[in-house]
Amino acid sequence: MEFVRKYRNELGLLLAVLVVLGVTATFSDAYHSAFGLKRTAQMILRESALVGIFALGAAMVIISGGIDLSSGSVIAFSGTIFFCLLILLAPDDPNTHWPNDPARHFPLTEALPLWIPAVALVVTLLLAFLIGTLHAWLITRLNLPPFVATLASLVGIRSLARLLIQDLTQLRFGQRQSTVTIEDGFLTSISREGWWVPLLIWIGLSVAIWILLSRTVVGRHLYAMGGNEEAARLSGIRTDRLKWLAYTVSSMTAALAGVLYACYIGTSSPSTDGMGYELNAIAAAVVGGCSLTGGVGTVAGVVLGTLFLRLVIDSVAKLFKSQPDLFEGLVVGALVVLAVAVNALRSSRGRRQEFFPGLFGWLNVLILSLLALVMTSVTAVDGKLVKGAIVGGVVCLILTARAMAERLQQRREA
Repeated sequence: MEFVRKYRNELGLLLAVLVVLGVTATFSDAYHSAFGLKRTAQMILRESALVGIFALGAAMVIISGGIDLSSGSVIAFSGTIFFCLLILLAPDDPNTHWPNDPARHFPLTEALPLWIPAVALVVTLLLAFLIGTLHAWLITRLNLPPFVATLASLVGIRSLARLLIQDLTQLRFGQRQSTVTIEDGFLTSISREGWWVPLLIWIGLSVAIWILLSRTVVGRHLYAMGGNEEAARLSGIRTDRLKWLAYTVSSMTAALAGVLYACYIGTSSPSTDGMGYELNAIAAAVVGGCSLTGGVGTVAGVVLGTLFLRLVIDSVAKLFKSQPDLFEGLVVGALVVLAVAVNALRSSRGRRQEFFPGLFGWLNVLILSLLALVMTSVTAVDGKLVKGAIVGGVVCLILTARAMAERLQQRREA
């Protein structure tokens, strides 16, 4: 069917989501009661939305043929700026005093007037727009590779946030601090009854970016530039402006996620906030079907990829009761590699792919077999070595058969 062929990636992700849900529901008690099911659904949707918001921006950059490694640092920077602006604009609490200056007061962050978070949000998004503009300038005018330009921001912007928070807290609290805490119940309600706020923002952004990419000339030009930038430029497409659009959208979506994360936690800590989150965004985009070479990807795929990754992480937490965070990286890493491999195979269909050529191939048969053995051993609850040896042996047999088949096929063709 034409529909299945056209949307095979999205349908495959939807099936994967249902499979993960089914497996987790079978073995986890959290799905066996109405209350547990409700709480789990709220948590998964909220966490998916928080990641999905900046994953949309990262996906837009990837579709355009670039990469943005700064998302995690922009999240930390934006959360810091937003909370620091709140305490700078907040009214004084007359019931408090500075330790060495009784004439000055600490800020009152409970029940803030609505204009204060509104101004703070606008300024935060404006700064993120400037960060994206800087990235585009570094890439288009200084001809820096996107990896290098955004890697510099990955390191530099977080350090800048750590310096700013100390200077700004010195102004408001009379002492340098590395964190800022807000007590406004409206802003911090995201962690409780306001769980749906990030979800609505995610849905709205998804629809807007879907319209941009699928229903406008700009969207078609972004895909064309991602597929072949030189051909797009020669055809008259203004690639510099398109890159500026992609990178500013990526930075602003990361900033919006940073504000929401800060409100969710109630505390801004630039040293740890958003650490490694840029990989989450790239992983969601790649699992959702975006090609790292550019020109391929859909908003629906990114949304489903984000939801799938969040469900997998939740399943790991529920199925591995002891230190689930130790297994999370293994599972997500394996899924990203698998997604990239599937995308590569899909793009090379019609051409015979040789996976294990020569000595190089035999070495990788050994490496993959040992990797299967080790991963099975560390994730097994009991009988670690036995289960690891069995899985490693099976993988070795399968890969050896594949390598032998490739060599037989090569001899026939010779």
